[in-house]
Amino acid sequence: MPPRNIAVLAYDRVRLLDVTAPLEVLSTATRLGADYTLTLCSPDGGPVTTASGTRLMVDAPATGISTVHTLIIPGAPDLPLHPSPDGLPAALNALANGATRIASVCTGAFALARAGLLDQRRATTHWRHTALLARLHPRVRVEPDAIYVRDGHLLTSAGVSAGIDLSLALVEEDHGPHLARATARDLVVFLQRPGGQSQFSVPARTPPATDGRLRTALEAIAADPAADHSAPRLAALAGMSPRHLTRLFGAHLGRTPAAHVEAVRLEAARALLEAGDSVTGAARRSGLGSDESLRRAFARHLGTTPSAYRGRFHSTA
Repeated sequence: MPPRNIAVLAYDRVRLLDVTAPLEVLSTATRLGADYTLTLCSPDGGPVTTASGTRLMVDAPATGISTVHTLIIPGAPDLPLHPSPDGLPAALNALANGATRIASVCTGAFALARAGLLDQRRATTHWRHTALLARLHPRVRVEPDAIYVRDGHLLTSAGVSAGIDLSLALVEEDHGPHLARATARDLVVFLQRPGGQSQFSVPARTPPATDGRLRTALEAIAADPAADHSAPRLAALAGMSPRHLTRLFGAHLGRTPAAHVEAVRLEAARALLEAGDSVTGAARRSGLGSDESLRRAFARHLGTTPSAYRGRFHSTA
């Protein structure tokens, strides 16, 4: 097969890591055997000044690239609330017309949305701007808590470092999991996180509890997921009845105490598996108990098995 031509479109005020992370992942994959040809371009072919002040020299103007397999649009801090930089919409349209695959990093999703490319499609962006993306572009089906989202030939990713996960997903799609794993090892990064994985841990994305008694219960669960967190035990710790505790969880978190405990334990089990623990050890130490309980939780929430997750995502020494 001919090389896959990857074009990364840079522009003034672009975020530097949004540009360099995909280039680093894909160039590393190329050194390890991928069939990529990488081109860094700008709307007019001139150098661009990034948001950090670093100037980037580019390989070509957008109009000078005849064939594009994958187009990558990085984000910029100003992009959500300001008009697109001069030349960006025209360059994006010119490159997107013939592209087999289009991807955005972070707020680059706003450029795709303005071009109408995300209409009636699922997409994500940096957590800080997901609500704004949904409000400004109601035809986009925003998934606010995903690392990256694929809808057809379009991929969008969350903030900054999620561009690494997105790029590893492209490598895996094109060349299989072994090359993606080898690339991740070479870069000394976690193996590609699943696209549906949350941008935040369970405690970090849990709304702050204004009720001190509820906060006590939440802190106890986060501190020791494997402890006894039955409704009666949590209620006694918080100094209220189990029924009132359940009402507070529903009002503040939109879930039952048991559902929250399971989410925290599942996250703990995933961390243990990624660190190399056995399925049995992860089930016991996370508080989920048995291998079967862990399997059911993984199937219900992640659509995979603990052993498959461990085999694919555990960190390497």
